[in-house]
Amino acid sequence: MGNVINIFLGIPSWFIKRSLGTKIILIVAVLSICWFATVRIKESTTSIPQYQTTQPQKGTLIVSVTVSGQVLEANSAKIDTQASGVVRKIYVENGQVVRTGDKILDIELDLVGKQRASQALANYQSAKNALETAKVNYYTLQSDMLTKWKSYVDIAQSSTYQNPDGSPKTDTRQLPQFISTSDDWLATEGKYKNQENVVSQAQTAVNASWLTYQQTSSTVYAPISGTVTGLSLQVGSVLTSQSNTTGTAASQKIASIQTNASPIIQVDVTQIDTPKIKIGDSATLTFDAFPGKTFTGKVVSIDTIGTVNSGVTTYPAVIKLDTQEANIFSNMSASANIITQRKDNVLLVPSSSVQTQNDSSYVRVLKNGKIEQVSVETGLSSGTQIEIMSGISEGETIVTSISSITSSGGQRNQSQSPFSSFGGGGAFRMVR
Repeated sequence: MGNVINIFLGIPSWFIKRSLGTKIILIVAVLSICWFATVRIKESTTSIPQYQTTQPQKGTLIVSVTVSGQVLEANSAKIDTQASGVVRKIYVENGQVVRTGDKILDIELDLVGKQRASQALANYQSAKNALETAKVNYYTLQSDMLTKWKSYVDIAQSSTYQNPDGSPKTDTRQLPQFISTSDDWLATEGKYKNQENVVSQAQTAVNASWLTYQQTSSTVYAPISGTVTGLSLQVGSVLTSQSNTTGTAASQKIASIQTNASPIIQVDVTQIDTPKIKIGDSATLTFDAFPGKTFTGKVVSIDTIGTVNSGVTTYPAVIKLDTQEANIFSNMSASANIITQRKDNVLLVPSSSVQTQNDSSYVRVLKNGKIEQVSVETGLSSGTQIEIMSGISEGETIVTSISSITSSGGQRNQSQSPFSSFGGGGAFRMVR
């Protein structure tokens, strides 16, 4: 090793002692060797372009908007009660079909429950009494109106106030006696019609007080027809009294009833996508609870008022499923693709194969191993596919990406080049 170092250290002094001609010859020789080695390395290293290609194909282009949301509680209702006490008897079980008014369970009321039920019953009885009083007044006014009507007809048809041909005498009908009789009739008729409204109001009050009494009574009834779900109470379970912030009685949920109506899903649409969606647009939906399964539906409403949250405006849209699905429950998460446009039998290429430059679109076509840049006219785009209206046809080979394989010393290394780079051996020609 020491001898090798001494040789290299001795080169400068040895080179200095040589003649000028010798020095020139040595320098030329060294440069020639370096040039020859470089050429050989370049000859042994080549870059071979590799093209990822596809062919334009006729097909259906679907343009959609992707949104997400949740299943609404539109096909279910709560079974609730304001009663409190101990569950004494249960008449139904989960999965059982019931009709409106069917008994759900009985409660042995506690002291608070009894007080509420008694007060609600008293209010109901009072409302019934008010209804009966309103009806008595109604019948009295009806009788009075008929009496006043007969008096009015008798005087109106007399010769004093009516001509022989049956037409009224306009001069005598301006006399106080006729006007008084007419006003008595009109006033009585007005009271009668007003009393009709009083009776209707009293009937409404009776209905409302009865429903309130049912909410506090010891028996809980089904509010609608459907299938019972979510009932977790058992005989002996305790229902404690509930109150709202004002101190009045509040209801507590004990179960739900689900109908056979198709589930509906509310999704939030951005302000950019909302103008694209119309009522009646078809949609495909997926649920986190059902991986690999797709459902179909239609947009049934769009709330164009929208909501603002943290400065972001969204517009709720409602999608109704085309089929009933018992296993889709309220508040499940869902994703939807709302189809806003559809075109059949159009020429399609991947969107990544279309490039834009100076407001012009073009694709790269591979012909005889060479790339040609061809101007095209594009149409609709789905994000992954784009419609080609003119410029290329079916059967042509479209370049989607270019990679290169480098060969050095008998070994090949593959590298990906940008799509705009053509690599060695690729000819470029603009076709107009």
